[in-house]
Amino acid sequence: MPSPIRLPDIPDAERTPLVEQLVELIEALAETTQRQAETIQQLRDEIAVLKGEKGKPTFKPSGMEDQSDPDKNEQGTGESAGQRAGSSKRSKTPDVPIHEECVIPPAETPPSGSRFKGYRDFVVQDLKIQAHNTRYRLEVWQTPDGEWLRGELPATLQGGHFGPSLRAYLLYQHHHCHVTQPLLREQLLEWGIDLSVGQIDALLSGHNEPFFAEKDQLLEVGLEVSSFITVDDSGARHQGRNGYVTQIGNDFFAWFSSTESKSRINFLQLLQAGEPVYCLHDEALTYWREQDLPQALRHALAASPILEIATTAAWEEHLKALGITKERHRRIATEGALLGGLLAKGLSRELVIVSDGAGQFAILLHALCWVHAERLIHTLIPLNERQRLDQERVRDEIWTLYADLKAYQRAPDPAAVADLRARFEAIFSQKTSFATLNQTLKRLKTHQSELLLVLLRPDIPLHTNGSENDIRGYVKWRKISGGTRSELGRRCRDTFASLKKTCRKLGISFWDYLNDRIGQVGDIPPLPEIVRERILAAQTVP
Repeated sequence: MPSPIRLPDIPDAERTPLVEQLVELIEALAETTQRQAETIQQLRDEIAVLKGEKGKPTFKPSGMEDQSDPDKNEQGTGESAGQRAGSSKRSKTPDVPIHEECVIPPAETPPSGSRFKGYRDFVVQDLKIQAHNTRYRLEVWQTPDGEWLRGELPATLQGGHFGPSLRAYLLYQHHHCHVTQPLLREQLLEWGIDLSVGQIDALLSGHNEPFFAEKDQLLEVGLEVSSFITVDDSGARHQGRNGYVTQIGNDFFAWFSSTESKSRINFLQLLQAGEPVYCLHDEALTYWREQDLPQALRHALAASPILEIATTAAWEEHLKALGITKERHRRIATEGALLGGLLAKGLSRELVIVSDGAGQFAILLHALCWVHAERLIHTLIPLNERQRLDQERVRDEIWTLYADLKAYQRAPDPAAVADLRARFEAIFSQKTSFATLNQTLKRLKTHQSELLLVLLRPDIPLHTNGSENDIRGYVKWRKISGGTRSELGRRCRDTFASLKKTCRKLGISFWDYLNDRIGQVGDIPPLPEIVRERILAAQTVP
């Protein structure tokens, strides 16, 4: 990789407008060159991996969250990298249930006169993995009247030849552990379970309607009772084509949906949690006005006697009948109508959507992730020592402000609001010797209301780390399996990813959940009900 370009320090007296423009141009070209060199190096490293050589290096994150979290700084050593947040260190001899006891006397017989002093317990944890096949012999009787009576199979078998524990194991391994179907078949054959490729696919994708219904209700309930959601999207291949997966959730639930688009229309359709409804109400008119839809088209839409349309096909015909044919005009009209339908369905206008700044998420009350905002500054490439010092100073100021915003979030103080706003203005209005940094600060300053929404709503998070953590499983799945081939497969992937992540957030074992649902036990209530109870309980805590 070439050495970065270094500019000499230019005295303030020599910084004429022409010099400033030239420096700005050099900075932009140098940054472009540097990023191209990094991309080339990454591609070379990937080629080296394919050749069995040394892989690409690990790039460290910005560290903004750790720097600004007083709890982590006070902990010192704290949790290890592999220890999940919220977990506590357990004793070396866990209090596990005992399934078998084995009394072992001394190797030598105790001599006469010895006294028994009890036992020294030594607990050994082990696992039994073996096939367990059952033959059901269904009695068949014929009554004197000629009627046939037959025994009935247990309902948990659903008429199939494979038991509920086997099906739960397949779902757990495939969706939770990301084990591919060929590996599952190889493993089960070695254990004595005779399963074909088609049978494994049928067990993974069949009889999942109750899971689909529970997943669909998650979003509906989550939007109904939540005060905020965080959102993110990533790539998700389907039928050999690149698509997208959208994550919606918060501390109590996670919901995923894979589609071919990540547009604002797609996001509004997902938020409707079901069949989209198009409403031409005041909210739609306001949106069209804000998006500069031509006045004549606004009047044509508002004058229509049809105020609510229930299907996408009918909406497309309605736009065609009104003569709205340009792609941009149709898009804005559709976005406004979907937003109107979303609010007509009961979505709260006070719901805050926290995102990484992607344009499709900027609707209603919108807040920006501070970590993503700071990353724009962290990734800048200074060209001399003065620019590097300016960059470090600005980042330090942002970290300090971020830490104080987190402190305000924990204990809101109205008297501190004016000072926090003034500090934001000072940080993002300053001029440095780094022209690209100045442009970035100016751009971030235009999003002041979204970055400081926490001052009005201390209940919302300052980042989208939760969403990024949730969607990481999709990234791993994409690397392992590539993508889905059928609509049913895609729906299964979205459904079990949603249920798995929600179980984790609620502290429910996904393995216990699968066995409860497939075995029709009923010990675990529907996840949407638990989400509702947990969110409402959290909102009542002072």
